[in-house]
Amino acid sequence: MGIEQAYVESHPRSAALYERARRVVPSGVTHDSRYLRPFPIYAARAAGSRKWDVDGHEYVDYVMGHGALLLGHNHPAIIGPAAGQLSRGTHYGASHEAEIEWAEEVVRLVPSAEAVRFTSSGTEATLMALRLARAHSGRPAILKFDRHFHGWHDYVVGSSRYGAAAPPGVPAATLDTVVVVAPEMHVVRETIASRDDIGAIIVEPAGASSGTLPLPHGFLRELEAFCRQRDLLFIMDEVVTGFRWTPGGIQQEEGVTPDLTTLAKILAGGFPGGAVAGRRELLDQLAFPAPGERTEKVGHPGTFNANPLSSVAGTACLREIADGRHQSRARALAARLRTGMNAELHRLGLPGLVYGQASEFRIVLGGETVPGPRDYDPRDLPLDLLASGTPRETERLMNLSLLTRGVQLFGNGGMTSSVHTDDDLVHSVEAWTVTLEALRSENALPS
Repeated sequence: MGIEQAYVESHPRSAALYERARRVVPSGVTHDSRYLRPFPIYAARAAGSRKWDVDGHEYVDYVMGHGALLLGHNHPAIIGPAAGQLSRGTHYGASHEAEIEWAEEVVRLVPSAEAVRFTSSGTEATLMALRLARAHSGRPAILKFDRHFHGWHDYVVGSSRYGAAAPPGVPAATLDTVVVVAPEMHVVRETIASRDDIGAIIVEPAGASSGTLPLPHGFLRELEAFCRQRDLLFIMDEVVTGFRWTPGGIQQEEGVTPDLTTLAKILAGGFPGGAVAGRRELLDQLAFPAPGERTEKVGHPGTFNANPLSSVAGTACLREIADGRHQSRARALAARLRTGMNAELHRLGLPGLVYGQASEFRIVLGGETVPGPRDYDPRDLPLDLLASGTPRETERLMNLSLLTRGVQLFGNGGMTSSVHTDDDLVHSVEAWTVTLEALRSENALPS
């Protein structure tokens, strides 16, 4: 039986729910990344490193809440405080102590954070960061890097992973205020020298699309120094990397100090939440002027900003991960998983590579044969190999096959949590081996 047919026959309830969803939701999905032909799985519950679907299948989960769940599903350190908050209220429509505690934890952990303002998502956080940068600099243009993903709002979709150079529905006037360049310092210098309207630079510190295309060694330090030299605001988008690489994110690991940092995902412990943190001078643009002052304030409402439930869950999560042991365990597990998957590619003599940073992994099928059964620093790998990626049809069948064998990826890879187990890794590598053989038998692997 072929890969797709086996998937279809083993997931009848997910198929039925998908047909129901298509009648009321475009393409039947509520997030672009969940789109999968012929239909996605529909989850019923989750715990630890596992999830179960409506057909009763159990999966080792590497989606991990799109990266929000460093502690896995339903970790007691978070669920206990969150459950307690439910009985006290989810939205007071008033200030509360929990939001102060949450802000104090962010300032304690993130090296560059002198003050913080909460939002409801990472997209809102980058939107706010760009607004603060423009208000401070008085310059309308922002420089971003090709394929670096900062959410779905108009200012950042140009040449991002999910948008073309001129995405539908985005005015040309908006795109004209965002300059997209390759992540190379000589290109940055030439671009800034040719324009006087750029006031800030925003970067994914792991590289494009959460590290799919890593930045060169030393790039962040060089970029920071250049921003200081040219009076440009330096914005690090740590929505994905914040609290995952280290308790203080990549800025702690690399020893750089951005002016503004955007955060989400792990920040709220699996609940909705984002934030902008950074220099007090910049965040104070959100402050109300004192009586008699004529300073114009940057406005920022938001119905669910720092709601009590997210605040309590976020505070509990940040306190639990503050000592770095969860990050260290998740990182070690990911390295072992990458090594095991590469060992199977090498043993079967198939072209491809599994690579990643910290507790993430990415899969490339095709290109060159993996040099050996080990883990690799992606910054030492050829960028053209990583950029080539896996052909879409191969990636689709790979995901279907792995789902049939009890493993769920997040597109072309995924993330480990600190609660994944040795048994999870063994099961995943076994499913990976069978999947590679199935892809080869269907002539679905690129030559």
